[in-house]
Amino acid sequence: MSAAKTKAQGIIDDNPVAVFSKSYCPYCKATKSLLSEMGARFYAIELDQVDDGAAIQDALEEMTHQRSVPNVFIARQHIGGNSDLQAKKGQLKNMLKQANAI
Repeated sequence: MSAAKTKAQGIIDDNPVAVFSKSYCPYCKATKSLLSEMGARFYAIELDQVDDGAAIQDALEEMTHQRSVPNVFIARQHIGGNSDLQAKKGQLKNMLKQANAI
C-alpha cells in the first residue's frame, strides 16, 4: 500500500467524520458548514495545503472511484461529495450520532 493510501486510510479510521477538502473549494466549504451546523466533530484535511495532497487525492480515487473534493466519510463509510452529503441531510443527525461525532 502506498504511503498516501495508508495516510488516507488512517485518517478515515481514526476520525468519526473525515473530510478530504481543498481550502478554495466552495463545495468543501458548504460541506464543512453543514457539519459544523450539526455540531459534528470532524477532521478536515486541506489537500491543497499538504505536500502529499495530490498523492492522497490519487489514493482516494483508487479507493472510492471519486476524484473530486470534498470526499466525505462518516464512521468509515464513504458518503461521497457535497451533493451526496446534502441529500442525506434528513438522516445526517442520526448518522453522526451513530458515529459518535456529536
